[in-house]
This record gives sequence, C-alpha cells and structure tokens, in this order.
Amino acid sequence: MGPSLPRKPLTALARWTLPTHDVSVSRTLRLCSTLQVPAQLKAAPSPPVPPLSALPARALLRSLLVSTISSKRFLLIPALSMMSFLSKPNRIWLFDVDRNPILHGILKTTFYNQFCAGENGAECKATIQQMKDMGFRGMILTYAAETVFDHNTQASHGQGTALKNEHGDVSMDGSVVRCPSIEAWQAGTIETIYMTEAEDYIAVKLTGAGPSVTEAFATGELPPPQMMEALDEVCTKAKDRKVRILVDAESQHFQKGISRVALELMRKYNRDGYSTVYNTYQAYLKSTPATLATHLAAASEDNFTLGLKLVRGAYMATDERSLIHDSKQDTDDAYNTIAQGALRRNIGDFGDKGSRAFPSVNLFLASHNRESMVTAHELHKHRVVSGLPTVPVRFAQLHGMSDELSFSLLQMNDGDGTPEVYKCSTWGGLGECLAYLLRRAIENRDAVLRTDTEYRALKAEVFRRTKSAFSLSSS
Repeated sequence: MGPSLPRKPLTALARWTLPTHDVSVSRTLRLCSTLQVPAQLKAAPSPPVPPLSALPARALLRSLLVSTISSKRFLLIPALSMMSFLSKPNRIWLFDVDRNPILHGILKTTFYNQFCAGENGAECKATIQQMKDMGFRGMILTYAAETVFDHNTQASHGQGTALKNEHGDVSMDGSVVRCPSIEAWQAGTIETIYMTEAEDYIAVKLTGAGPSVTEAFATGELPPPQMMEALDEVCTKAKDRKVRILVDAESQHFQKGISRVALELMRKYNRDGYSTVYNTYQAYLKSTPATLATHLAAASEDNFTLGLKLVRGAYMATDERSLIHDSKQDTDDAYNTIAQGALRRNIGDFGDKGSRAFPSVNLFLASHNRESMVTAHELHKHRVVSGLPTVPVRFAQLHGMSDELSFSLLQMNDGDGTPEVYKCSTWGGLGECLAYLLRRAIENRDAVLRTDTEYRALKAEVFRRTKSAFSLSSS
C-alpha cells in the first residue's frame, strides 16, 4: 500500500472544492463542512415560474393568434367589420355561421374557443374542468342570449326582438298567456345551472327573455309575473346546488328595471349570511355611487346581504356617452374607490367613517386591470392578517383575456387559498354568441395598451417554450 496522503480539515476541503470570489459566501463556507454545502445550495431561491407557463400549448398558440389580431389595428378593424357583418340576422347560407360548416369551423376553432365555453353541456363541462385543473377556484357561466339597445340608432338587437308568432310573442293555453321567449330563457338558464358545480357561478342576462321583459325594463318596471316566477325557480335551484347568481349589467336603456329585479332577488334569497344573488355595478357610470348607496341602505334596513359585483363596464359603444365618466382615469378612480371602500367597510355614509352602520356585503371584483386586482387582494390580505374588519371577496377575468393577470393572481396564493380566482365564460351556439364575441373584440380595440401587453407576454412565453424544447433536444 502506498503512502497515505496528509489529511486536510473539512473546512479546508470546502474552500478548495467550492472556490468563490464573494467574500461573504467564502466566510460562510469556511464555517461549514462539505456535508452542509449541498443544503446551502439547495436553499438558493429558484427563478419564478412565468405565469403563462400554466396555459396548455394549444390554448397558448390560439391566444397568441387572437392577441396578434387584437393588438394590430390593421388586422382588428377588418376582423370587427367581418364579425359585425356576420352577426346581422337572416344571412344567406354562405354567411350563416350555423349553416356554413367551413365558416363555422374557422370561427369555432379560433375566436369562439378563445372566449366561449361550448355549444352544449358536454363541451361546457369539459371547459370548466380544464379551468379547475389549471388552478382556478371555479367558473362563471352565462347563456349567450341577450338584447342590446344601441343609443346611436335607437334600436334593439338580439333576443328581445325575436320569437314572434301569430299571437305577438305569446302562446295561448286556454286562459293562460305564456311567453315562449321567457320559457326559452328559463330553460336555458336552468340548463346552465346543471352544467356547473357547487361554488361556481352563473351570470344571467335578463334581456334574453324577450320583448315582454325588455319593454318592462325600458320603463324601469318589473317584468311580467311569468318572468318573476321563472327567476324564483332559477334562484331556488341554484341555491339548492350551492351555485350563485350574478345578475349582469346590460344596456342602460334597460338597466333601471334590471336593478329593481336584482334588488328584489337579493332581498329574498340573501338571508343566510352569504349572497346567492349578486347585482352588477358598472364603475364607468357616473350614477353608480348613488345607485350603490341606495342598495346599501336597502340591505341595512331590510337585513339582507348585498351581493356586490363590480365591473368597469362593457357597453360604451352603444350606451349614451354622457352617462359615462369623461376619462379612463375617472373610471379607474371610481372602481378603486368602491372596491377598496367595500374591503374597508367604508363607503360614503356607511361604515365607521360615516353616519350609518356598514351592512353585510359579499364582494366580487371582475376586472382586467392589474393594479386594481393586486391592490385589492393585498388590502384584503392585510386586513385579515391584522384582524381588521373586511368582507369576503373573489376575483374574475373573462375567459380568453388577461390570462397573465389571472395566473399571476393564482401565484399569489401563499397557502391560505386566496385569492380565489374565477374565469367567466359564455356558452351557446356560435350564432348566438356572435354579439358577445363582437363586444369582446370592441373591448380589445379600446384597450390598446392592455392588449399589446398581453401580446408581448404571450409571444415571450411561446419563445421561452420553443427555446426550452430546442435546449432539451440538443442535450
């Protein structure tokens, strides 16, 4: 046996094995044995995972395609014109998206699948499961039928102008007058409930129930008794399944009547400490603070929980412009004031800074604005940790939009299950969903900065995955 080598202390071996020019690291290593070095290296923070890494490859490529069109005006303007043309009723076979299989296939695999959940129950359930598999708390599902009133043309378009028969939109059954439009809306909404699961939401567009409903809404009145009975059945079935209802805000021509209905439903069904029914408040309207104050007063006086869903607003292209804030900054300020006020339990005269007690409120924040969402979550988290009064809150973005924001919010979960993030999607036949798809396209046109940011993020994620794939193949 040859001569044995002189032994070195472990600290010296550590210095020799892992040389470093960083004095602080070197000093640390001198105090450690080689057995401790791997543990130190393992403790080094790993680079953050890109938010869009959770998006499946097919959805990522489709999102990049749609985002490319949305962020380039020379592509978006022709796309808007095409969709506006196709959404008009009574098109010949060639331009009917439900009868022309080639046209149907092109739109279905691109714009429809990007923003909509499916054309039937099986497709919707599959989409909902995909969203939950990606980490979302649940889904908000809405049936596409609605009526839009265009202030510029003073005309209504959609479900509220259809389903006329020889009796003028009613069917006669002896002495009973039944509206087929309301019956169709009721059936479609109940079908939507059974597509969802506990803690999911359905969003209802009440104008989809036809002319007898929209005519009442246009005068600020409650709809016919048949519609109120349909709503009672919808609310009862939803509550039994622990599914919650978001009453969507719609065209201002109908909104006063819609708000009356939502208030009546909240008064009746939000009696057990949480909201089965939410009303939607549009921050871009100058009248929203006054409307919300009225509803907070009703919740306080009648002892029910106010379901407060807050959005910025999506009918700028058709609503009267004078009703809407003069600038985007005014809308942003209004949104943040209401959202943060609710989380602090202080809005106007309600709360410890006002003269009236703050009522029971459940908050749902739907927005694509990163600053609003992150600030609201951090405020809620701070108040919970500090033992300060606050309200339950959930967050949502539209299916196919602001995915980077949605996944970023999911990454903020530090183990306590918050923030609870949802995706909101519409279902129905392609022809039924064209008006919805057109509104999403217009929204992207008006949000140039956001769509350009989304486009860059999606492009960067595609590049990252491509580079990673080549690196693996070469190694």
